Amino acid sequence: MLQSSIVSSLRGAGCVFAEDEAALLRDEAADPADLERLVARRVGGEPLEYVLGWAEFRGLRVAVEPGVFVPRQRTGFLVEQALEVLPAGGVVVDLCCGSGALGAAIAAERPDAVVHAADVDPAAVRCARRNLSARVHAGDLFSALPPELRGAVDVVVANVPYVPSEAIASMPPEARDHEPPIALDGGADGLDALRAVARQAPSWLVAGGHVLSETSDRQADSAAAAFTDAGLAPRVERCEDLGATVIAGRSAR
Repeated sequence: MLQSSIVSSLRGAGCVFAEDEAALLRDEAADPADLERLVARRVGGEPLEYVLGWAEFRGLRVAVEPGVFVPRQRTGFLVEQALEVLPAGGVVVDLCCGSGALGAAIAAERPDAVVHAADVDPAAVRCARRNLSARVHAGDLFSALPPELRGAVDVVVANVPYVPSEAIASMPPEARDHEPPIALDGGADGLDALRAVARQAPSWLVAGGHVLSETSDRQADSAAAAFTDAGLAPRVERCEDLGATVIAGRSAR
């Protein structure tokens, strides 16, 4: 396929960055027939990351499989906030890990850290094990973790689902039609999973440990209240450049 033809097809499908995507697809294709298949998948509405088989996240190529949540660039702000409070040699848990992108980024930027990851979705666990060589656990939230981590975790990062149920239908088709609902749907107000993490976190954190989660700006006050109710001292951090909001809670135990 000619570059101009690929760009035209992608642009016609609504791809805003058609030229960049065309270059990525050409680089990924094994041969012309494979390129046609990749372009057809993208034009058909599949997320680019599924078509490529990877997503760029904080300088890493993170393996991403169909049916696994695609890491967003704004979530890099969650990693930054976690790194600020992570002590030397600290224990980190990437909860609701999806592809394991957060844990992989923290491990790459802080090789001294001991990183665990967990997810309830078997597809996510399989994918995370491609991105993290060890310590990826299957199960629901903290119940997935080895019992010896109770009271020994310095930082929990939890990119929980936080889209209100009724808002799922208005999400972009790439997410709504292809990403797993379990990674998107946060319940009536979008905070069901965040509340569950907040309730359980204190018994897993060291004294002065932190739990951090991405949320939306409009949910920040409610998220902070949930952390307070769980006995965590909350703070809200925002990054205008990335359009990101993070709620952080410190354990007083």
